[in-house]
Amino acid sequence: MISAAPANRRIYPRTVTSAPLPDATTRWRCARCGNLTRFDVTRRARTREFLHLDLAGGSVVEEREVLDEVLESVHCRWCDGVDTVELVPRLDGAADVGPDDVGSDPLRAPGR
Repeated sequence: MISAAPANRRIYPRTVTSAPLPDATTRWRCARCGNLTRFDVTRRARTREFLHLDLAGGSVVEEREVLDEVLESVHCRWCDGVDTVELVPRLDGAADVGPDDVGSDPLRAPGR
């Protein structure tokens, strides 16, 4: 006999907040508190991965290809604002900053 789902099973409503992704000329900003740096981001992705398995069973992802990705929600970490995140222009010159420059110490000499 096949039984139905338990009566006490909770089904949580799914909220999808569409927030556009920032690009080289824009960034996220919370319209409620002004936060520019801390956000909780929920994404759903479908990927294809090449796994390298060692003889003990451990695995390392050597290649990852994102086939589909959906940005489900962006919440402000400071004020927990929902639907308050907007796109604003980046500061002048921010588009020229590369991934290696993020978080670098401006007082530290290059190559050290």
